[in-house]
Amino acid sequence: MTTSRRTLVTVLVAVLLGALFPAAPAVAEERGRTYEGTIDGADYLVKVPKRWNGTLVLYSHGLYVDPWVPKQIMLSTRPETEAWLLDQGYALAASNYKGTFGHAIEEALTDQIALLDWFEANVGEPRRTITSGMSMGAVISLKLAENNPGRFDGVLAQCGEYDAHGTWNSALDMLFALKTLLAPDADIDLVRPRDPQAAQAALEAVVAEAQKTDAGRARIALAGALGTVPGWALAHEPEPTASADRLAQQAMWVTGAYLYGYGPGARPEIERRAGGNPSSNVGIDYRRQLARSTGLDLVRQAYRTGGVELEADLDRLAAAPRISADPKAEAYMRHYTVARGTTPSPVLTTHTTGDGGAVAGQARWYGDQVRRNGDPALLRQTYVNRGGHCSFNAAEEIVLLRTLLSRVDTGRWPSTEPHRLTAAANALGDGYRLVPELFDPDGKEKPMPPSFTRFAPAPHPRPSR
Repeated sequence: MTTSRRTLVTVLVAVLLGALFPAAPAVAEERGRTYEGTIDGADYLVKVPKRWNGTLVLYSHGLYVDPWVPKQIMLSTRPETEAWLLDQGYALAASNYKGTFGHAIEEALTDQIALLDWFEANVGEPRRTITSGMSMGAVISLKLAENNPGRFDGVLAQCGEYDAHGTWNSALDMLFALKTLLAPDADIDLVRPRDPQAAQAALEAVVAEAQKTDAGRARIALAGALGTVPGWALAHEPEPTASADRLAQQAMWVTGAYLYGYGPGARPEIERRAGGNPSSNVGIDYRRQLARSTGLDLVRQAYRTGGVELEADLDRLAAAPRISADPKAEAYMRHYTVARGTTPSPVLTTHTTGDGGAVAGQARWYGDQVRRNGDPALLRQTYVNRGGHCSFNAAEEIVLLRTLLSRVDTGRWPSTEPHRLTAAANALGDGYRLVPELFDPDGKEKPMPPSFTRFAPAPHPRPSR
């Protein structure tokens, strides 16, 4: 995007911010300059190489949960990508958002634009600006472009929850099924919890006990299938084929991602932000939802092994009292956490096929939104054949960034055929192959070859629209 295309208002805002937030002292490094500071309560980090090529990559990080936070503000999904981009002349910037932790999407949408304004006023006007993000940061990146047409030349969205409101509803479905089928008489608040920690502990204990029996594992599988959670969680292992292994890895997602990440203990944070409970399962037909799930066969097999009646459990779910959302809270989530698909600039998405934290159906849903509200010619969607959430290596991230930049520069998409992307990623060499293991308590990483693939995700189980 050229300066001539900017509005006068945008330029004036950048100048004003330069006066309000003068440049932090630049720290000279071998590769260039580093700026660190705070804008309106949000810490930021900016790195500009000595020979800046005129491109800025504004990065949006994913969800930080107390007490976990990286030692340094993330400038890319993989640290090797950061080093490569700086070596190639790209400037990098990221805000840590006000408060840093939690579902800070509302704050991020303001803080990232404030940082972009600061950069333009104090470092220079980028020739082109890319917004990139992972997980929660993916929907932030998309909404930054949607909310600020003309400010961004392209979007790279990695392992995204493009409909985060729908994810909270899907999580409610899973936890509702667990409570209804495993502890129907227990006093456990799934929403608006009176004692969040006690409710969380009680639900955890119920699920832990269920994992000891075939019948209990079958009901956990049913809960996971309602959210189209795959039976593949481990990034460092091939997709399991044995039913027992698939059930075990699906249960890792249900407990590790949804019970902990969306359970009663996590509810106060999102309900405080939204001003009430944003989630509902009123009118949801769980029999129909299971019938559409890719996990149906696994559930049927697990129920046969467990000696329990699937139809009887579906009847119990159908008869259980539903949970309604607070309209104001629901409106908040729809406004801040759901992408519209308007594509004011080219968008490239990527997802691992075995992602159960942000299921790949989110990408399919986003593609549908673009067909309704945007320009499908501006969208390309890619997949990596691997388990885990955001379990990409730097080679894959770098090739995707290069692909997006080529589209920005030429006005045409280069080939996004999986074999071509994989070959380009392989050409970067062995130094860009480390992949994290989400379920390893020590954060183990392992070299893995790039693995782009063709993939058709199941539908998003609880779309907001």
